Amino acid sequence: MDTRKILVIGGGIGGLTAAIALRARAFSVDVIEKDPDWTVYGVGIIQQANVVRAVAQLGILDDYVEAGCPFEHIEVYVPSGQRVARIPAPRLAEGYPANVGIGRPALHKVLGDRAKVAGAHIRLGVTATQMIDNGDGVDVQFSDGSGGRYDIVVGADGLYSETRARLFPSAPVPQFQGQGVWRYNFAKPAEMDSLCVFEGPMGLGLVPLSPTQMYMFATTPEPGNPWYPTEGLAATMRDKLRPMVAPQIQALAEQITDDEAVVYKPLEALFLDGPWHKGRVVLLGDAVHATTPHLGQGAGLAIEDSLVLADELARHDDIEQAFAAYRGRRFERCKYIVDASLRICAAQVAGEHVDQSGPTREMFEVVARPI
Repeated sequence: MDTRKILVIGGGIGGLTAAIALRARAFSVDVIEKDPDWTVYGVGIIQQANVVRAVAQLGILDDYVEAGCPFEHIEVYVPSGQRVARIPAPRLAEGYPANVGIGRPALHKVLGDRAKVAGAHIRLGVTATQMIDNGDGVDVQFSDGSGGRYDIVVGADGLYSETRARLFPSAPVPQFQGQGVWRYNFAKPAEMDSLCVFEGPMGLGLVPLSPTQMYMFATTPEPGNPWYPTEGLAATMRDKLRPMVAPQIQALAEQITDDEAVVYKPLEALFLDGPWHKGRVVLLGDAVHATTPHLGQGAGLAIEDSLVLADELARHDDIEQAFAAYRGRRFERCKYIVDASLRICAAQVAGEHVDQSGPTREMFEVVARPI
């Protein structure tokens, strides 16, 4: 039994899956999350075939499927609204669907519940105020006045990671990519059985989340990175969708009426070409390779990171060897997703036509490879 004690900083997708994976290998795990309410915004997320496989390896796939909506294909529509391609996604977990769409609150509950059942100790409203790595352990002071000593610290604290800034003060910071993404939930048509991607002057897709619900995402050019107040946000999103002439989209746009239900986010990205760890502290997920959502792989990369990190820590007694092996297995795959996503983003910002089917097929080929 491995007796090493691990602190995970961040209670989001990466942090919770890391906790589940590490507990499955008998590590002692504490998780701290700075949000005392532990909330997530109420739209959805795509969990593609490689993520379904990874979640199966975590042992929680039945919970995922029950909480979400499985689908097997990606449909591509041209600006007129005509469907031109129906691309089958590879099944990578035997006996399970290729993809799952799931609401973020439902996903958060699944991961949180399973991390607790696995034996992870989760503390909310707490941050790490000081970390001292003295070579054979990390002494951590917390914002509530308590402290602890850990063999390993995992920074899973997202795009604006304080852990990354502490480890690598001169590392790149997230960069705005000239686009924002708009999201909104709708009732799902009974016949909808796939992710639907619409070509045109912006990136736009419809994702099934449950038997009765779907969400729309739309990526739009946002010169100057403007800030939008909540009041009037629904009208702003409707205006953003006017160039999309597909009748299906215009019909949905008329239903966007609730300012509070619109989720807008500027798109930023980051990739660390250098080390992903320093001493006994290591990074995963958006803290080290934050991507735009054009290939739907951001959360999936964090989940895969968690599995690989837990695997290498269980395999190696030497932490430096474990961290080097972890980065070695993840670097090229993560860099491909970030770079390919940013190419699509840049083309859309430039007003170029983007053929969605080509990048989607290539992405499926890459992520189908073992992690």
